[in-house]
Amino acid sequence: MQFELTEELIEKIEYLIEQKNDAELLLHLEEVHPADIAEILSEIDIEEATYIVKLLDSEKTSEALMELEEGVRERILDSLSPKEIAEELEEMDTDDAADIISELSEERQQKVIAQILDEEHADNIVELLRYDEDSAGGLMAKELVKVNENWNVTGCMSEMRNQAENVTRVHSIYVVDDKNKLKGRLSLKDLLTAPSEAHISDVYIPQVDYVNVHTPGEEVARIMQKYDLEAIPVVDEMGRLVGRITIDDILDFVKDEAEKDYQMAAGISEDVEADDSIWLLTRARLPWLILALFGGFISVSVLGTFDAAMKEHAALFFFVPLIAAMAGNVGVQSSAIVLQGLANKSLKGSLIKRLLKEIVLSLFNGVVLAILLIVGGIFLLGFDLNFGLTIGISLISVIVIASLIGTFVPIILDKQGIDPAMATGPFITTSNDICGILIYFSIAKLILGF
Repeated sequence: MQFELTEELIEKIEYLIEQKNDAELLLHLEEVHPADIAEILSEIDIEEATYIVKLLDSEKTSEALMELEEGVRERILDSLSPKEIAEELEEMDTDDAADIISELSEERQQKVIAQILDEEHADNIVELLRYDEDSAGGLMAKELVKVNENWNVTGCMSEMRNQAENVTRVHSIYVVDDKNKLKGRLSLKDLLTAPSEAHISDVYIPQVDYVNVHTPGEEVARIMQKYDLEAIPVVDEMGRLVGRITIDDILDFVKDEAEKDYQMAAGISEDVEADDSIWLLTRARLPWLILALFGGFISVSVLGTFDAAMKEHAALFFFVPLIAAMAGNVGVQSSAIVLQGLANKSLKGSLIKRLLKEIVLSLFNGVVLAILLIVGGIFLLGFDLNFGLTIGISLISVIVIASLIGTFVPIILDKQGIDPAMATGPFITTSNDICGILIYFSIAKLILGF
């Protein structure tokens, strides 16, 4: 039966916590999946959530903590002692533990690490903290199954059993030499069917996809998607096997990156959530709003230079919002397509070809829209042919220019090492508004002669 979070369940859990009826509370949560427990923790007070975290066994709560929104998890961790946090980390894979501990202050990190009883686990976490969180090193887990190319099949099976105890799921078996350098991968079928005295060097597959610890997360995601990999090994600068990245970790990374890009495109410069403080939300939104305000001042200034035109042809004023809106919409559409291509490395061909393609595409769209606008304007609004041509030619010109701006600004930013997601949203919309208004009145001046 699928779990359903109801008000009755929340009220029941809150009542049991208030009464400190641990036995019945444990009975209610015994069969609940950690992801569903995380949903419960998000709906109750932090004090109540902390109570449940301390009550349940560390294995279940460690999984639930990883499912929580970062803001909720941060407040729960603030309510736990370093020793209690260390107990949770000991039940996690190293990559998840490193993600959790990276959210703590440097002082608390040191206190928590000192409380981890498994020294090897603690050392692995410290190692992962040294890498950029968006690199392969920051995404990888240290838990994996590896065998030496010089082992025989019998010894290999025994060693694999020992290693598998610390691995949640065995996606692949990696083969290394005496210096721990990655040599290839081992098929479980080949291992089971090989003679017991055979050496691993005789049966392993030398072809294996891998990434370096400094490979960007976006590139890791692209490789895993291209080759349909469930896991990929990670090597250091000397080719030594140091970890692996699994599909669930890369999916979480892709989701986080998509959220960041969406916020950037919407004009939010920091990674924030709805329940963050007013100061943090303001700091994330205000810079782009100031940019939009500055752009608005420029638009007003441009309109001011055509004051005489609007007095002589007042109807021009009523089409300003339409021209500006079309410019912004076309620019955002074009930049969105380019961003998608940059993200999945599918943006191929020369800039000249892309320029010609965008011109043809925008011309076709512009002509269709201009014809609809002119015909509708003449028959429904009653303006003359010259005025209709002014609006139509302006619309075509604006669509072409906006399309080119939306296409090339992200490409230029990407080549300069700047996040191209900055090109969408307020930036493109504001710049295209200004260009659209300027083009509109310049064409109107040429045709209507004011």
